Amino acid sequence: MALSDHVVDLSLLKTNRDFRRLMIARTVSLLGLGLLSVSVPVQVYDLSGSSFLVGLAMTLDGLGMFVGLLLGGVLSDIHDRRRLILVARSACGIGFACLAVNSLLASPSLAAVLVLSVWDGFFGAIGIAALTAAMPAIVGRPHLMQARALGMLTVRLAMVVSPIVGGIVIASLDVSWNYTGAAVGTLLTVLTLLGLPRLNPPRASVRHPLRMLGEAIGILSSNATLLSVVALGTLTTVTSAIRALFPALAIDVYGGGAFEVGVMVSMVSVGAALGATVSRWASRLTRPGLVMGVLCLIAFACVTALGVVSTLTGTLFVLILYGYTTSVASLLQYTIIQGHTPDAYLGRINSLWTAQEVSGGSAASLGVGALARVASPADAVLVVGATALLLCGMAMALSGTLRRAPFDAADLGDVTVETGPNFPPGRT
Repeated sequence: MALSDHVVDLSLLKTNRDFRRLMIARTVSLLGLGLLSVSVPVQVYDLSGSSFLVGLAMTLDGLGMFVGLLLGGVLSDIHDRRRLILVARSACGIGFACLAVNSLLASPSLAAVLVLSVWDGFFGAIGIAALTAAMPAIVGRPHLMQARALGMLTVRLAMVVSPIVGGIVIASLDVSWNYTGAAVGTLLTVLTLLGLPRLNPPRASVRHPLRMLGEAIGILSSNATLLSVVALGTLTTVTSAIRALFPALAIDVYGGGAFEVGVMVSMVSVGAALGATVSRWASRLTRPGLVMGVLCLIAFACVTALGVVSTLTGTLFVLILYGYTTSVASLLQYTIIQGHTPDAYLGRINSLWTAQEVSGGSAASLGVGALARVASPADAVLVVGATALLLCGMAMALSGTLRRAPFDAADLGDVTVETGPNFPPGRT
C-alpha cells in the first residue's frame, strides 16, 4: 500500500479557495494562541505560586467557553456564520490586547487575568461554534474528515512551535510580548477571513434560545450513537486537565521552568500533528466507534504512566503518544457526530458537544488543581489517568452501540440549505 494511502489528503487546499483562506487564518491565529497556552499558566503561577489558581484560570476560561458555545450554537443556526466568526475573533483580539497592557503594569492584576480568561473563552467559543457549523457547507459532507484532518494538522503544527517560542520569549524577555503577539495574530486572522462569503444556515424559525437548545438536547439524548460518542469524548477531555499540573511538574519534579513547560505542551502537539498527518487510513474504517474507544484507552494509559515516569525525557515520549491517540480519536469523534447530525441542528449539536467537553475539562482542571494541594503532582496525574482508564474500559464493555457506531446515519432527514456562491453542494 502506497504512503499516500495513509498520509492526509491535501487536495482541498488546492481546490477550495474558502477552505484555503480559512486554513491560512487559523494558522496565523493559532500561532498567537499557542503563546497564550504558556503565558497564562506561567503568569498565574508566577503571581500566585498556586497550581490551584492555575486550574482556576483554566476553569474560568472554560466557563466562558461553555456559555459562549451554547449561545453561539443557537446564533449559528439563525444568523450568518461568517459575521459571527468575524465579530467573535475581533472581541478575542481586544481581550489579548488587554492582557498585554495588564502585564506591562508595575503590579499586574491577577484578577484581570482571570476576568479576561472568561472574556476570551466566551467570544472564542462563539467563533468556534459558528465555524464548526459552517464547515459542512464550506467543504461538503463527503470531505469533512479530510477537512478535519487538515485543520488538526494545522493546529498541531502551530502548537508545536509557538509554545516553545512562548517559553523562550518569557524566559528571555517578558510575558507581555506573548500577549501582544496573540493580539496581532488575531488582527491578521480577521483581515484574512473578511474574504469569506456569507455562510447562511438553513432557514429556521426563531424561538427562545432555551427552547432551541432543548430541541437539540432532545435529538442528542434520543440518538444512542451521538450520546455514546459524546460521553467518551467528555472523558477524553477531562484528562486534558493534567495541563494544569505542567508548571508544577516542570518546576518541582524536573527542576525546569517556563521553557520546559512550553516543551511539554509542544510534545502533546507533536503527537497530535503526527496523528493528523497519518490519518487517511481512518476514513476506511468500518467500526470507527470501536477504534475511537481503543485509542482512548491507550491515551488514558499514557496519562497513568505520567504519574510513574520520573524524567523529563520519558515524560516527553509519553506526551507524544498521548497527543497521537487523542488526535485520531478526536478526528473519529468529530466525523461521527457530523455524520449523524441534520444540517438544521449542526450549530446547536456541535455547541452542545463542544460545551460538554469544555465544561468537563474545566471542572477537571479545578479538581486537578485542588488534588495537587493534598498530593504530589505525579500522584495527582496518576489518579486522573487510572480513573479515566477504568471508566473507559467499563464504557467499552457495556456499550455495544459505541462499538458498532458507523460514520454516517442512514437517514438525516431532508433539510433545505441556503448556499452561497462558492458553496459546493452537500448532502442534506
